[in-house]
Amino acid sequence: QVQLAESGGGLVQAGGSLRLSCAASGSIFRINAMGWYRQAPGKQRELVGTITTVGIPNYADSVKGRFTIARDNAKNMVFLEMSSLKLEDTAVYYCNANLQRTPYTVSREYWGQGTQVTVSS
Repeated sequence: QVQLAESGGGLVQAGGSLRLSCAASGSIFRINAMGWYRQAPGKQRELVGTITTVGIPNYADSVKGRFTIARDNAKNMVFLEMSSLKLEDTAVYYCNANLQRTPYTVSREYWGQGTQVTVSS
């Protein structure tokens, strides 16, 4: 069993900052890329950013320069630092990990339950 647990969501004013955390737990052999996605009401889930095992990030254009992804491989965690938040950043944010449970199984995607981020004016 593998679980991804997000934390750190909440209500913040436009222009403010928020930090999300995600911890992967359970039977894990290796974690490959990790990342964050978000889904606003009435919209499809979209990529926020990803980070490789060696810490190379990739961001959606809409968050470049405002959001920063980091990870702690020793703790199987990924973080999302969000600053200069805008109303349009309001969404449920989902943690994602591509991981391998044993040396003999293929890697697959796992998702957290999501955490709500609401940006108010």
